[in-house]
Amino acid sequence: MDANTGFDPWSPRFVADPYPGYERLRAAGRVHWFEPSRQWLVPHHEDVRALLRDRRLGRTYLHRFSHEEFGRPVPPAAHEPFHVLNGNGLLDLEPPDHTRIRRLVSKAFTPRTIENLAPVVARLARGLVDELLAEGGGDLIGTVAEPLPVAVIAEMLGIPEADRKLLRPWSAAICGMYELNPDEEKARNAVRASLDFSAYLRELIADRRTRPGDDLITALVHAHDEGDRLTEQEMVSTCVLLLNAGHEATTNTTGNGWWALFRNPDQLAALRADPGLLPGAVEELMRYDTPLQLFERWVLDDIEIAGTVIPRGSEVALLFGSANRDPARFPDPDRLDVTRADNPHISLGAGIHYCLGAPLARLELIASFGELLRRAPRLQLMAEPEWKPGFVIRGLRELLVGC
Repeated sequence: MDANTGFDPWSPRFVADPYPGYERLRAAGRVHWFEPSRQWLVPHHEDVRALLRDRRLGRTYLHRFSHEEFGRPVPPAAHEPFHVLNGNGLLDLEPPDHTRIRRLVSKAFTPRTIENLAPVVARLARGLVDELLAEGGGDLIGTVAEPLPVAVIAEMLGIPEADRKLLRPWSAAICGMYELNPDEEKARNAVRASLDFSAYLRELIADRRTRPGDDLITALVHAHDEGDRLTEQEMVSTCVLLLNAGHEATTNTTGNGWWALFRNPDQLAALRADPGLLPGAVEELMRYDTPLQLFERWVLDDIEIAGTVIPRGSEVALLFGSANRDPARFPDPDRLDVTRADNPHISLGAGIHYCLGAPLARLELIASFGELLRRAPRLQLMAEPEWKPGFVIRGLRELLVGC
């Protein structure tokens, strides 16, 4: 724990409410060395937003340096399946590979694709809310928040319905490696999931080569531009990233968002009275309790923040949760306001790594919140929820509700 600020991302108490700690971090300065994770913490909105666009930082350094040149240890050989999978996806690539892959993937991820998905998303959301209503309530996360984005991305990719139960455990295991200082057990689980998920997708890709379908995997197989194509590993890594990024954040935004609304009944009442507020409310819920609290960048060339030189080879931790509550950018930032108009939150990132699936995430959130607001006007909290132990990807274990 940082003795001056109380920043302690492994503490259940801190995970449950990191915002007072963020307030102390912002008051104490613009950048802070955090020895336990050996990172520079950046808590202010203006700095986080600027650094997300700063090309002196990168999600990887391997496009310019070897591990030895950058002063970093070579990852254990036993972890290689995870790093191969993760290192060939958009999230952890930099130009020129990032530019090439994003351009090719974007061809299969167009606004028309999202528009065509709207009826599918609406149908899936309606069916899941039907289940919750038929039971008179239950775990909103397990019944609605989690199944919806998993089903949507599986439908997009063309993953058979019978296989979809495999996806969530693989994703959870892989995402465990995104936490700060993951232990060896998390690493073993991530490696096993990386191998199993990759083998499954390679079979599916091989099938689509011989039997094309109307799905994203088929589109990725055929995506090309001026002779460039996705390699099979890039296709596998892209599909895994689309699933992981396409449901973890949406699931947690839904759970965190409803928990915020239950604690702010005036805002819930305003939403129920005026459904037209919903698109803006979704942005506010993403700002108020962002599901991704921290995003990391490697320092490729020396940078300076408020007189502190951060040398090449360092890692910065951009604190999204703190930036989204920065009073220098958001008036009364600790107040949930579903009518907030000026809302440049950074929950979906910025710069070249801005979330490719942002329109789909918004579509899913508006669909699920809209269904519940319309059809469950007496939806209420039945028990105070507990937070999962993860800090970087932050969400509730369950959210028990009654209808």
